[in-house]
Amino acid sequence: MTTRTAARHLYLTRHAEATPDETGLTEAGRRQAALLGDRLRGVPLAAVHHGPLARAAQTARLIGDRLDGVPVRVDAAAGDYVPYEPAREELPAESADGMLGFLEQFPAGERAQGPALAAEAVARFTGPVEGDEPRHELVVTHNFLVGWLVRAALDAPAWRWMGINHANAALTVIRYAPGRPPAVLLFNDTGHLTADLRWTGFPPELHV
Repeated sequence: MTTRTAARHLYLTRHAEATPDETGLTEAGRRQAALLGDRLRGVPLAAVHHGPLARAAQTARLIGDRLDGVPVRVDAAAGDYVPYEPAREELPAESADGMLGFLEQFPAGERAQGPALAAEAVARFTGPVEGDEPRHELVVTHNFLVGWLVRAALDAPAWRWMGINHANAALTVIRYAPGRPPAVLLFNDTGHLTADLRWTGFPPELHV
């Protein structure tokens, strides 16, 4: 018997602006999370998943407060980790030193655990779903995992998660429909944020 499948709509956001010690959110971050919750109020979300760190957990709770009865769940696969560490020969020669130097600032043990968590995130949050009903889910995570999942949706080389920047509380949406390649419907959309709340967490030279 053929298993019936339906589309999954994956909503991704980077946590809202965090305090310098990353133990919580700034006042601006709390406003960002509330505004994102307002934007998602009409979406039939089945769940809000978030990473275990405080800045993601607080963002998810504030979003959940704006939604009606949507469960908010912690998931290690939605956490902050290096999803893939490329070998030098995979990278463009002109940028390999800078990219590898950036990754070296993270502890080796942390880098070693990342690929397994990234594989778990792909298995848990992507692809069509079983049954006849489309599913809508939000994952409140960190910059690296957003980049990894966008890269995977576009079938780009594994190293290409690097260089995909995501602003705090911006919205990315990926649709996984049966029999079709993944479609990135939105990326880094900050339309729900007021002008003073946009682009936090994004390199200043890349603000638009």
